[in-house]
Amino acid sequence: MTPHSSRPLVTTDWLASALGQKKLCVLDGSWHMPAAKRDAVAEFEAQHIKAAQFFHNDEISDLTSDLPHMIPTATQFAKQVSALGVRDDSHVVVYDTSGIFSAARVRWLLRYFGLQNVSVLDGGLKKWLAEGRAVFNQPETPYAGTLSARANTAMMRTAPQVLSASKDASAQILDARNPERFEGKAAEPRAGLRSGAIPNSKNVFFKTVLNEDGTLKSTADLKHVFADQGVDLKRPIITSCGSGVTAAVLLLALETLGHNDTALYDGSWSEWGGLKDYPIMQD
Repeated sequence: MTPHSSRPLVTTDWLASALGQKKLCVLDGSWHMPAAKRDAVAEFEAQHIKAAQFFHNDEISDLTSDLPHMIPTATQFAKQVSALGVRDDSHVVVYDTSGIFSAARVRWLLRYFGLQNVSVLDGGLKKWLAEGRAVFNQPETPYAGTLSARANTAMMRTAPQVLSASKDASAQILDARNPERFEGKAAEPRAGLRSGAIPNSKNVFFKTVLNEDGTLKSTADLKHVFADQGVDLKRPIITSCGSGVTAAVLLLALETLGHNDTALYDGSWSEWGGLKDYPIMQD
């Protein structure tokens, strides 16, 4: 189950007024699919919100795994993230260049390791720039501090656990990939993976919970999005996607609706699609 947080989102106005506060820690959690051929680090160095540090999704991960950006150990996480200035008492605000995309994954990971006061910047750097707000290209050295990382494994599901839920309907499984991939009509962007979806899962494409400007939709609109896909907001939910990134966008949307009986399938389709003995469904 995902723990409750008092402020899952903050606005650009809120962040602009809070910059400089002692406990505030701003992270750029931008990540892009390899096919996009974008360098998130270079983009961060060229322009970022004042005092922001770069959270490298592919480096702050289990480097022993063949799967992309899987959860690291608590020791590794604490060492790498405390070096970014994140402390036990920090209010962390995470943004990305897309609006709400990989920032949601970073927030989920921070909370998985025990940080409660973590927010996503609604609309991200995209909205920040559209409003003409200041960005910087000079590096800043963060203040190191104490970070006590303790994994909350109840927030995550493994492939065998998802398989069990698929069979016994103990939880609804929501897939955040686009409909073409979910239905098995489009090839997966990662080589060697089967096409299709987890049996008995429902497709809630992550972009359907977002507005055109990259901000999260209103609670009324979000309720309609989930209802249209047959999601029961009173029952447990496991979210999945291609590699555990946009699954976190759905969790963010669900949390704003007060639904915290949720978990994320960390391996997602990068794992399931490669497990030859695991079932798939295709439309």
